[in-house]
This record gives sequence, C-alpha cells and structure tokens, in this order.
Amino acid sequence: MDDRPTRSTVTGAEPAGGAPSAAEELAQLGYKQELRRSLSTWDLLVYGLVFMVPIAPWAIFGVVYNASSGMVPLVYVIGLVAMIFTALAYAQMSRAFPVAGSVYAYVGRGVHQNLGFLAGWTILLDYLLVPTLLYVFAAESMAGVFPGVPRWVWIIVFLAVNTTVNYVGISFTAVVNRLFLAAELLFVAIFVVMAVVAISRGVNGAVFSTTPLFDAADFTPGLAAAALSIAVLSFLGFDGIATLAEESRGGRRSAGRAMIAGLLLVATFFIVQTWMAALLVPDVEQFGEDEVNNAFFGIVETISSHGWQIAFLVMNTLAVGIANAVAAQSATSRLLFSMSRDGRLPRWLSHINPRTRVPDRAILLVGALTLLLGLRFVGQIGLISSLVNFGALTAFLLLHVSVVSHHLVRSGSRNWFLHLAVPVIGFCIIGYVLLNAGLPAQLGGLVWLVVGAGVLLVYRSRNRDAVIAPEHAASDRPTLVETDRG
Repeated sequence: MDDRPTRSTVTGAEPAGGAPSAAEELAQLGYKQELRRSLSTWDLLVYGLVFMVPIAPWAIFGVVYNASSGMVPLVYVIGLVAMIFTALAYAQMSRAFPVAGSVYAYVGRGVHQNLGFLAGWTILLDYLLVPTLLYVFAAESMAGVFPGVPRWVWIIVFLAVNTTVNYVGISFTAVVNRLFLAAELLFVAIFVVMAVVAISRGVNGAVFSTTPLFDAADFTPGLAAAALSIAVLSFLGFDGIATLAEESRGGRRSAGRAMIAGLLLVATFFIVQTWMAALLVPDVEQFGEDEVNNAFFGIVETISSHGWQIAFLVMNTLAVGIANAVAAQSATSRLLFSMSRDGRLPRWLSHINPRTRVPDRAILLVGALTLLLGLRFVGQIGLISSLVNFGALTAFLLLHVSVVSHHLVRSGSRNWFLHLAVPVIGFCIIGYVLLNAGLPAQLGGLVWLVVGAGVLLVYRSRNRDAVIAPEHAASDRPTLVETDRG
C-alpha cells in the first residue's frame, strides 16, 4: 500500500484552477502540513460510523428498555434531535478552522486561547477514557465467552492490536475501519432480516407496531429527560471526525459533511435495530437483573439459534474492542499532537514519524495511559461512562460558545439560524444533560478541570509560549506566533 502523499497535499502546490491547496490553507492558519493527507470524505464518514458503532445498542438494549418503558427507538430519536445541533456547530467551526485540534482549536481561535486549552483539556478526559471504557467493556464481554482467561489479558491483547494499527499509518487505519464497518453492517442486515421473519411469524407474540417508537400511555417528560442522558453517550464519537481534518483531502467542508451524515446514518441504524428488537420482547415491562445485560443477545437466540447468539456476541466485542477503540485512540493522539505543537502540552508529543506520517509518540502515550487506566478500572464501567460524558459535554458547551463568538461577534455573520439559534439550542440541551449528570462525574470532572488550570498556568509561565492570536476580528486566518515572555 502506497501512503506517499502527492505534491499538492504536502508541498502546498496550488491545484488546478488557482484555488489554494489544503497545505496552503493550513499555512494560513500558522501550521505546516506534517500529517499525511490521504483520507477522502467517505473515509471520514466510515471513521465516524466506526467510532459511534452501528451495533452499539446491542450491549445496552436491556438497560435502555427498562429506562424507557420499552420505547428504545424513541430514545435514539431524542438523542439524534439533541445531538444534531452540536454536529451542526462542529461543521461550522471545522469549516472555519480545518485543523486537527477539534474543539481545542475552535474555542482557542473563536473565543480565547486559554478557554481553548480548557476545552481541549475537558475533551481530553473524554478521549482518554473512551478507549479505557471500550477495553474494559470488551474484556468483560470476552470473559463471558472465555471465563478461564483473566480480563487483564484481553485488555493487553486489544490494546496491542489497536496501537499497532494506529502506528502503521492512517491509510491502514482507514482500511481496518472499512472492513469492520462492512462486518457490522452485515450483522445489522442479518438481524433485521431474522427479526422481520420472526415478527411475521408471531414469535413471542410479536406483531408489527409503532408502539416502541411512541406509546402515549407510558410517555412522560421525565422519561424523555432520562432518555436524553442515555442517548447522548450513545452518539459520542461523531466529533472525533474533526481531529482528522489535517489528514483529509476533501476540502474545508469535508469533516462537517461527514459528521452530519454519520450522525444521521448511525441514528437510522440504531432506530431500526431497536424497533425490531423491542417488538420481539415478550409481554414484560422490565428485564430482570440476571438478563438485562444480555437482553438483545437473548432475543437473537430466540429468533435464530445459540450459534448465532455467540456470533453476535463476538462481533459486538470485536467492534468495541478493536474497531471502536482504534478510532478512539486515533482521535486522542491527534488532539495531543495539536495541543503539544501549540506549546500547551510537552512539545515532544508533536513528533511525526517520518515514514508513517503519524504522531507516533502521542499514539504510544495514549496506549500506555489506556493500559494503566484499563487495568485500574476493570469492572467500573458506570464510573468511566459518567466521566466520559462530563468531559465531552463540557467541551460541547464551549464549542457552542465559540460558534457565536467567531461567526456572529467577530465575523459579523447574519446567518441567525446556524450562528445563533443552533448554538443556543445546542448549549441549552447539553447544559441540561450536564446539570443532571451524577455527582461522582461532576466532582471528578471538576477535579480534572482544576488540574487542567494548573497545567495551563505552568505552560503560560514559560519564557517562550505559543500564542494563537487572530489577525483581525473578521478574519478566518489567525496565525500561530511565538512570543518571548522573557
């Protein structure tokens, strides 16, 4: 496989038509092209889908069913409506600043560099703990299939595979993403076919109905609020697309289009699968404690066989432990790369491997941290999930602020819908979910923020400090400059 970049994507040569190349646009933002531009918009879309995991509802179907009075697909409809505002905000800022730093760069350039660091620091909590959560979850699943193998062995195996995939290069990572996405979609199709056949035959008394989508008899505003908290975690991952902006060859709009398309597609997969599954649940209001965690796989066994149940279990574990974790580790390493090259984290993390053109030291650090966290938090899926939510939601709040600050205040935009209504509504939704997060998550998140503030003070006190400073209020071309504070 030839990953060598073309002249136009590396040297900044101007493409036909006189439009600036991606490398020249990056130079206008104060950076040089170091990462390999080999990803199409389709690759970004595949990456986002793999990160969000089209089969994610399998593992939590029973929990969501109990929390939503059986209206599982409604949970994902609510989640889609809630998160589409954040996806639109990401699209606006990724177009303005097509760099690898994601929300760190957007808030830093759109509002203030110090607030940008805190946005990056909070999303870093999400990105560091997501791989940990995935490894712990995958280890728990594999323990059910191979009870004689310790969980820590599976964490090490998955981590070694994923770190290798990321280290080899972004093009190889894209190939792995495509293979896993194809496998996941195949299993989605298999389940839908089996479910339609089973429902048509009346298995478990099933009949085609819209009740799982909405049941007026059981629906309450409190249920919708609880569903929102559950659904937000399920859709986390679309934002990771923004971290690959400097490796995309699809132009400024590429990341934004992939984020919105990915969110819509994965929501469709979620809704269809859970609708079919909910129709096949016998006449029970709640899954018992001994069956809630395997509710979906129990349905698979009922409509097919024990062999298919094992196949679905293994597919779910591999999708989470490898595909999803590869994407998460990739996003985390790009965020570390972006923050370190700006002097906000140790600069050695911004090193690019000359052969594979990936942030190799950042990838290895993420692997090491994930190993330590994974071994430490084995069996604590609930706590990790709540901390992941806190990190992502806090960063999303600041993202919405950056849209208004950059587009409406600084650039004088009159697009009231995209640059005012969307971020305000998104801010209110995310703020509501954050305020209703569990106390352990809120306390842990605040401690993380305090540590981040301390790190920021340390790096600002250095003699030479990287400063992201906009040239003019209405310009989309801020520069990275070095200032001597000595």
